[in-house]
This record gives sequence, C-alpha cells and structure tokens, in this order.
Amino acid sequence: MLFQIPAVRYPSTPSPPSSSSSCSSPSPRNPPRRSPRSRMESNAMVWFRKGLRIHDNPALDHARRGGCARLFPVFVLDPRYLEPDPTAFSPGSARSGLNRIRFLLDSLADLDSALRSLGSRLLLLRGEPAPLICRVLKDWNIGKLCFEFDTEPYSLARDKQVSDFASASGIQVFSPVSHTLFNPADIIEKNGGRAPLTYQSFVALAGKPPEPLSVTYHELPPVGDTGEYQLLSVPKIEELGYGDISQEEFSPFRGGESEALRRLKESLKDKEWVAKFEKPKGDPSAFLKPATTLLSPYLKFGCLSSRYFYQCLHDIYKSVGKHTSPPVSLAGQLLWRDFFYTVAFGTPNFDCMRGNKICKQVPWRDDEELLVAWREGQTGYPWIDAIMIQLKKWGWVHHLARHSVACFLTRGDLFIHWEKGRDVFERLLIDSDWAINNGNWLWLSCSSFFYQYYRIYSPISFGKKYDPNGNYIRHFLPVLKDMPNEYIYEPWTAPLSVQKKARCIIGKDYPKPVVDHDIASKECRKKMAEAYASNHSGENVPSGRSSNVLRRKLQNENREGSPPTNSKQRKKHSLL
Repeated sequence: MLFQIPAVRYPSTPSPPSSSSSCSSPSPRNPPRRSPRSRMESNAMVWFRKGLRIHDNPALDHARRGGCARLFPVFVLDPRYLEPDPTAFSPGSARSGLNRIRFLLDSLADLDSALRSLGSRLLLLRGEPAPLICRVLKDWNIGKLCFEFDTEPYSLARDKQVSDFASASGIQVFSPVSHTLFNPADIIEKNGGRAPLTYQSFVALAGKPPEPLSVTYHELPPVGDTGEYQLLSVPKIEELGYGDISQEEFSPFRGGESEALRRLKESLKDKEWVAKFEKPKGDPSAFLKPATTLLSPYLKFGCLSSRYFYQCLHDIYKSVGKHTSPPVSLAGQLLWRDFFYTVAFGTPNFDCMRGNKICKQVPWRDDEELLVAWREGQTGYPWIDAIMIQLKKWGWVHHLARHSVACFLTRGDLFIHWEKGRDVFERLLIDSDWAINNGNWLWLSCSSFFYQYYRIYSPISFGKKYDPNGNYIRHFLPVLKDMPNEYIYEPWTAPLSVQKKARCIIGKDYPKPVVDHDIASKECRKKMAEAYASNHSGENVPSGRSSNVLRRKLQNENREGSPPTNSKQRKKHSLL
C-alpha cells in the first residue's frame, strides 16, 4: 500500500508534570539474547494511543529509522475505557458510550489493515497500559520507544510511568507533538509561563504551524518475536460484553484513517464552500447532509492529522484568492482546537469549577430530575429534545445545536452545573475530546472565556429560524411528526383537538415543558449576575436577590460588555 501524504522538523516534547508512581521492573519472558547495542539498533516500538494513522506520524517514522530491523506497532485495549458498566445511563463502559467505542474499534481495524499492507501488523494487547507496556519493552528487548505526546492529565501520568521505566532501562524515548498544530508548552513559554486565555492572543503567539511530515511508505520493518504474549484481533463491539445491543441505533459515521481521508477529500473538493466557510453560519438542523466537514471525530482519534488538514486548507486558500479568515474560517477552527488544548494543558483542574483559577464560581442547582429530562430528551422543548436524541443515537450534533442544549442546561433555563452536561457529552459524543469538551462547557456556561451570560439561546425561536417546518424535530421525535408547523416548536400551545388529530397529547405522549422559558431565563440571568458580582468583589456567592450596587459593579467591570438594561434589549438577547 502506498501512502503519499504531505516534511517536518520534529517538534520538541513538552515536559509532563511530575508523578511519584512508576512501573515496576517485570521478569522477562523468553527475551532474545542480544547485546544492548544490538538491541538498540534492531528493535523499536511505536505505541499507538491517539494518532491512529500512517500519514504525518512522526512517532511511526522515527521508530522505523536508525537501523530498525524489527518494528513492534502496539495498541493496548484499556479496561478502564472498555469494561462494561451496567450502572451507566447508556450501554457501554464507565468512560464511553457504544458509538465512540465502535468508532475506536473501526479505527483500529483500519490501522491494522494499513499496517498489514506495508508488511507489518497492529499488535493488540489488553490490560492496564502502563505496566503492560513496561513489561513488553523488556520482554521484547525494545531499544527505542516512540509515541505521540498526549496532553490529558491521565495520559501525562501514564506516559511518565512508561518513560521513566524506559529511560532507567536504557531505552531511547521519542515522544513528538503531532496531535495538535503547535506544541502547547512552546505557546505557554512564549506567554511568560501562562496559558493565553483569549483566542486572539493565542493566534498572535502561535504563528505558522509546522508542515506535516512528507513521506512515502512502500513497506515497514517486519514485526519481531512477541514470545508468549496473546495477540488479539480487533474485536467487534458485540464481543465486549455490553449485553443485548441488537436494538441500538448506531452512529452513521465510521472510524478510521481511510474514512478520514475520504471525507477530507469530499469536504475540500468544493473550493468555493471552503473559501466562504464561516462558523457562525451553518444550519444546525441539517442532518441528512450536515453543514460542516464532520471531521472532528477523526481529529479526536488522530485518524486525520490536523497539520495535514491545515496544509490542505491553505493550498485551497492560495488557489482561490479571497477567503474567510480566523476565527470563523475552517483553518480558524483548527486554531480554536489548539487554543483549547493549550489552555487545558496550562491550567490545573481545567475540568473542574472548584480549584480552577480561570473558572467563575457559580452556585449551580443540583436537580437530578431536570438533568435526566435534559439528558433523555424529555424537557418538553422539541428543539432541545431532538438534539439530545440525535446525540444519543448518532454520537454527533452540529456545533450550534451543542450551543443550544448547553445553554439550556446551564445559564439559560435549568441552571444545572456545566460539569454534569460535560459528563453527558463526554460519554455520548464520538468526537468528545477532554480539552475541547471542557473548554466549550466553560465557554457556553459563561464560566470562562465568554461572559455575556445574558445572551441566551431560545429553545423555541433559535431552531425555528433554520427549520420553520420542524423537519429535524419530526425525524428525531417521531411522536411529533404529525404536529402542524405552527405548533411543532411549542406543542403545548396546540388546542386539544389539534393534539388529538396529531395523535400526540401533551403531558401523555410527549412531556409538558419542564420549565417556563421566559420565567426560567430571567431567573438564570439574575443568578448569574449575583455570581458575577460576587466573583468580582471577591465575596462568597450570595443567595437571594442581588443588590443594585453589585449589579452596577458587574455592569461596569464586565469586559465583554454591559448586560441589556431594558426589556426590549433583554428580549432580543433571549431570542438568539
């Protein structure tokens, strides 16, 4: 198989936080008898985690070079990620729903196929990754270990254990930055040791990203002797013990590098669309042909290189001349991705409200009943519910749809903690990414980055302006398929005779609204004003009615602009 993909200087590897834990030294199993020098010249391992691709993969390329006679491409199935959890709210493991697990398995099968076409194969193991990798490094006499750098806290701790063991054992370690456009540590260093907290400052610091690795693979070094280790084939999701999943509706999006490159080619063939792309625009109700590239899950798993994607976009920009620019352009979306990665890498407790220095402290409500209604698509607001049902079934929804339901859960209507919504997205989204998911929930709850809390997505009018006939709602909520257009977004307002004719009685066949949006949104704005005033004054978050003094102080200090002061302005902001 021939891979001709767009030469790179290898980015330096950031230093992960220190960790007190390390791998113990296991007893070798049938190790080949070679001298250390011979071992270093002959056996190399590339450890896949993300970066599930052949193209623009510096770790893979470095592993095969330097006299590599035997190459061990390894992926470890982590029980933490795959173990069935019958207590979770949807089928799957404790960490993930079925759609993302299946996407991972697709990606592994595709990677194995690509490696086999190059005379290699994926060595699939199962177990606790850090101790298992340490064991095989010694048992297989590995002299060089290569893996893509990962910025997530769990990954940093895991990788430090392995790196410490490898270094102590005389094994070379190469861990390049290739999951993102830039090295987040470099950006933070340029910013005086702090993560830049605005997109504009990040872009100014970042500059131009490195070009993707340009290499043609005709073959890879053969796999070496794996001794007594049991090598697995990529399992089917039905084989992982999740119970009877025969009735589950799976995502229409399949994983893998081959599919990623196909989708990339398809997305970019319309150069005019690429040149004119603006993120604020686009139809969140378009589901048969989504109004975006739908490449985010492939970037998440590293089936598609962000640097290759970026280069392809700029090749198009050069050819067409006039085009949109960051932050709204397609290239700008890749920069947004790197921005969140950088802030997340440089911010302790980024995934929490408490202990997170960039997060507003807000007294969110704890209401399990409302949370479940939102999660299960049972709020009584068809636009919100249809989005949540699409998320549950497909593992993907348009970014503006995500904005709608995130706002509704938090500062818009229900005033429930953003961490609760983050957890639901983390489980259900096939493109759920630790840095981006947390960053977006911080943003959309107005806990960080964005502070115009009074700009609320209406659960009625926002969807209606894109899809006045409610086709999106009718598809994902078939119980409402016969509701007349004028009532499809507010079925509780339909006369009983209309409900009967539509065979959908509100309160029986479809729920009544869990809150009154007009009342709830006003209450949410009041609570956010109180929380902001308290955060600005350094006081504890007050309860009850905020004082006029605190309101005026908030309005004066809010760097994103003053809240609307009259009813007409407030109405405008509640109908985004």
